[in-house]
Amino acid sequence: MSHKDKEQLAGEANELMSKILSTGKQLSPKERLAIPAQEMPSQDPDKRRGNMSEVALGYTPEQTRLEAMRCLKCKTAPCIEGCPVRIDIPGFVSAAAEGNFQKSIDIIKKNSLLPAVCGRVCPQEVQCQLNCTVGKSLKSVDKAVSIGRIERFVADLERKSDKQETPAIKPQTGKKVAVIGSGPASITVAADVRREGHAVTMFEAFHKPGGVMMYGIPEFRLPKAIVEKEINTLKSMGVEIKTSFVVGRTRKLRDLIDKDGFDAVFIGTGAGLPKFMNIEGENLVGVYSANEFLTRVNLMRAYDRENADTPVAYSRKVVVLGGGNVAMDAARSAVRLGAQDVHLVYRRTEVEMPARIEEVRHAKEEGVIFHILENAKRILGDEKGHVKAMECLRYELGAPDDSGRRRPVEIRGSEFTMEVDTVIVAIGNDSNPLIKQTTPEMVTTKWGNIIVDENGKTSVDRVYAGGDIVLGAATVILAMGQGRTAAASINKLLAS
Repeated sequence: MSHKDKEQLAGEANELMSKILSTGKQLSPKERLAIPAQEMPSQDPDKRRGNMSEVALGYTPEQTRLEAMRCLKCKTAPCIEGCPVRIDIPGFVSAAAEGNFQKSIDIIKKNSLLPAVCGRVCPQEVQCQLNCTVGKSLKSVDKAVSIGRIERFVADLERKSDKQETPAIKPQTGKKVAVIGSGPASITVAADVRREGHAVTMFEAFHKPGGVMMYGIPEFRLPKAIVEKEINTLKSMGVEIKTSFVVGRTRKLRDLIDKDGFDAVFIGTGAGLPKFMNIEGENLVGVYSANEFLTRVNLMRAYDRENADTPVAYSRKVVVLGGGNVAMDAARSAVRLGAQDVHLVYRRTEVEMPARIEEVRHAKEEGVIFHILENAKRILGDEKGHVKAMECLRYELGAPDDSGRRRPVEIRGSEFTMEVDTVIVAIGNDSNPLIKQTTPEMVTTKWGNIIVDENGKTSVDRVYAGGDIVLGAATVILAMGQGRTAAASINKLLAS
């Protein structure tokens, strides 16, 4: 795809919008389908390799209206079925098409407290946009109405105007709720429970709230100022936030109920325990989990070398193992930290990669070198214990496994060596084990995920859970959906 700057895209949108409005008539379904999908303006790939500023620059007002006009206003609204928090998508898209952007964001915020976040990082192409009738009519999900980009525009417009209103709070009930963690599920619970008049205290292990949105997702995909704005909304609602507070260490879960008098607890601690490959050389200097690497870069601002003292490797040749969004984030962050070469090694093909198509494309544009059907066999070190190379194997695809993807099968005798000085392992995370270890009565799966019922309730009385600690590594919007379910259950419990 050839790169177009924001000015050029804005000019094209303005011209088309003028033609449409000059007719003074309602568009027919055929005319709506004929409107081209609007390209997202973005930084030039060569320039963005050297900065941490956001890559996607956001639609113009005209682009937003044009994209929204592509919606066919289906009576069945299949897009809503793909939304975990069931936003009135046709409603907010229709308002945007009319240019009533405030009405549009007001509709979204009935169901979502994080529209600027979800508009940026949610995988709409496998959720709401997958079901879009426009995409199906044009036989490509890439041609579906860009619901997330419209959501991002109206959310950003309200945020920049400083017209965001604090949600209304019902009279104080005297009941209080503890929320453990401060990621998307926890933010949703805190807001929904606080709206009902209950006191809410949020406990965060790190020194800054925001969960994975702060430590995991890079600035160039999700500016931290946006997350901080949403956290400030919680504070303005009266939610108390305690940082550097590790439930299970600073205070046990049962103590919150039995000693501190909380009437209910929500656990949203995420999936923060990184997986490793258990191969030779993973203990060498220069091997990171993606969690550690991204936390240093994002939360501790290792990229800002003039103002931050966070230690991070000055790498020459980096290899990232994995094919998900976290792997793309790690590889693209390594590019921005000045690595000479960044390689991404994945044992299946690009078709099976779980990362968003847009993130894969951006990584390639930024010079990340993809190695598909390959994987690490062992990591080799020098006499000082530092990474110097990685021995790899080539693979081919066999029969499908439990995930439905074809299983990678190693090709014997295909070993080869790559010269590298940094290895970042991004093959997934397990659930945080601390609460289970300190709360023996908590029932979990064999992988450590907390088991909940359809209401988000755990095996422990008055304790609920949601997000990655239940689902494993999932998406922001799925975590929010679970938070909404748990919050409704907590509110029902406290009203009885």
